[in-house]
Amino acid sequence: MFVFFQELKKNRYLYLLGLPGMLFLFIFAYLPLLGHILAFKDFKLKDGIWGSKWVGFHNFKFFFNGPDWLQVTLNTMFLNFLFIFFGLGVSLLLALLLNEIRVVLFKKISQSFVFLPYFISWLVVSFMSFSLFSSDGILNKILPLIDMQAINWYQTPSVWPFLLTLIYIWKFSGYFAIIFLAAITGLSSEVYESATIDGATRFQQVIFITIPQLRSVIIVLTLLGVGRIFYGDFGMIYGIIGDNGILYPTTDVIDTYSYRALRQLGDFSMSSAIVLYQSFLGICAIVTFNWIAKKVDPEATLY
Repeated sequence: MFVFFQELKKNRYLYLLGLPGMLFLFIFAYLPLLGHILAFKDFKLKDGIWGSKWVGFHNFKFFFNGPDWLQVTLNTMFLNFLFIFFGLGVSLLLALLLNEIRVVLFKKISQSFVFLPYFISWLVVSFMSFSLFSSDGILNKILPLIDMQAINWYQTPSVWPFLLTLIYIWKFSGYFAIIFLAAITGLSSEVYESATIDGATRFQQVIFITIPQLRSVIIVLTLLGVGRIFYGDFGMIYGIIGDNGILYPTTDVIDTYSYRALRQLGDFSMSSAIVLYQSFLGICAIVTFNWIAKKVDPEATLY
């Protein structure tokens, strides 16, 4: 205890700088964890959290006895797998291409353009998507011109995992590409000079030098993505799909399902049970993948 206070006194200004961040984390990340108790209660607004009746695992039984829990879980995993795999893959490729640009001004302009979609809100993206994929949208006006039949996109569930992946790549690939690009610029130039002397082409340098040295960054970003593999991007899915029940078989995720349980049924306890189930799966996923990552690269794990 004495050592703790001694350390606190010695670096008091550094801890004061970190205090706002720690308070923010405590208030918005740790304090709300108390709300998980609603999952085990029959919550009534007039009785409050502590006065509501304790019902144990009844809310979980109601959720798991329904027909939708497996579908929304698989949809969440499948969509997030597509986002992680193709999102990071395209981001890495984009970073490698940006790194090959030798004109500094053009390189900076290119980085700005690929990073720009990250700042566009999902509400704006939803309007853009509707203008593209509606029955009288841009795509359905172009398809007949190339001898293809127009598609009623918003009534065709099978195409939406592909479309959502494209939208995700368009929005986030620039963001992750900047992270990869920052890691690439930190690599030693001596290795590339030696490879050039040995006659290695630029393509060979990318394959055998750049990508292997980015392994730790790839693992960490994948680990962070896997940690949220059971969390659907609510802003994205609900903003673009909304309450279109026709598309639920391929786009309904745990987040949108719990939101509807709260909004349409007004069932706080059911929504809390779904969120707790989601959190449990998330922590299991990140612990498992972190263990696997530790076997591959011990320095690239989160803990």
